[in-house]
Amino acid sequence: MILRRLKQDEHGLTRKLWEEVFPEDTKAFLDYYYFIKTKENRIYVIEEDGEIRSMLQLNPYRIRIEAEEFPSDYIIAVSTQKEYRSRGYMGKLLRTSLAEMYQEKVPFTFLMPAAAGIYTPYDFRYIYSQRSSVIDLTGKNGGDNDTTSGDADGSEFSERDAAIFDAEEMAQFFNQNFADRWQVAVVRDEAYYRTMILEQQSEHGGVRLLFSDKELIGMFAYAAEDEMEIREPLILPGRERCFEQSAAGLAGGRYEKIKVFGYPDAGIGQEKPLIMARIVHLPTFFAALRVSAAESLDCSFAVLDPILHQNSRIWRLRSLPGEETVSVSETEDSEGVIPVAELTEFLFGRRSAEEIRENEDVIITERLQGELEKIRKLDRVFLNEVV
Repeated sequence: MILRRLKQDEHGLTRKLWEEVFPEDTKAFLDYYYFIKTKENRIYVIEEDGEIRSMLQLNPYRIRIEAEEFPSDYIIAVSTQKEYRSRGYMGKLLRTSLAEMYQEKVPFTFLMPAAAGIYTPYDFRYIYSQRSSVIDLTGKNGGDNDTTSGDADGSEFSERDAAIFDAEEMAQFFNQNFADRWQVAVVRDEAYYRTMILEQQSEHGGVRLLFSDKELIGMFAYAAEDEMEIREPLILPGRERCFEQSAAGLAGGRYEKIKVFGYPDAGIGQEKPLIMARIVHLPTFFAALRVSAAESLDCSFAVLDPILHQNSRIWRLRSLPGEETVSVSETEDSEGVIPVAELTEFLFGRRSAEEIRENEDVIITERLQGELEKIRKLDRVFLNEVV
């Protein structure tokens, strides 16, 4: 068995394994992925009997946590050839990639699990639930993709698919109108939207842009294969009907229902846990946290990390009155013990201090709990990335 990180010009060697393990992915999508995404990602493989039998890919993103930006990696294509499963290959690949990410001071890594139980033993926990809903077009007449339509109030809007040259305006639209809603999100810059456009085109779709008097008022990604799916509609307040009409027009009478994912303003449908994360470089993650300027924070506790042992230290977190930033240092005096998985759930606002105290490995004194509650939980997360 040989575990190694592939050189960039070897990345194409993994396509055969991808096609075997994920046969649902189309040739068009894989052509896009292996031409665009593998130019900048990292791929770890295990070779056995002279062939690649298992792989894990890390796609790089810039992540914003509160007011700062950090490097991060989206874990994808974790797979093993059927005949070589149950040999611990996935664990070896995860541990190796996590160790490298730690050296790069990545605050956390994230993934969309096929099943949560695969990753919980490695201290991944859910941090983002995505809202999904359905637009029922039964009995409605779909449009024909005309470039000008009218909304429910009689005003007109124009629409078209985004081209590569629109990416800069799309990034500005997101950052001016939506970025402040979330504490944790992928940085949406021009390069991000160029890639999104190409990705959606590979799935027989695109990114739809809605305009009013040449001013961008909304956008959403869509794919139209066996079903029609819309991802991450970002629509200015009061323009929701424009989105609904545009979606119906794209359906063009071919679909009775449209699935919509990650619509922050829908207020309907259901939320489903979607993205899991694992804290990687704990000092960097701690330093990204914020407290109220009216508070002063001072606490210390031990963290237990069975995989990244460098995180298993006693950490002291402090802030001064009038400041929101947190300073991080090591100390010898501990007021409690928190395993890294429970710490993840607490800091992302998925479980309270009282709830994680029910775990027999967690020790939190009353004073420590009071101090920890001063930390602003990262409960406004927006991560709809697919690859």
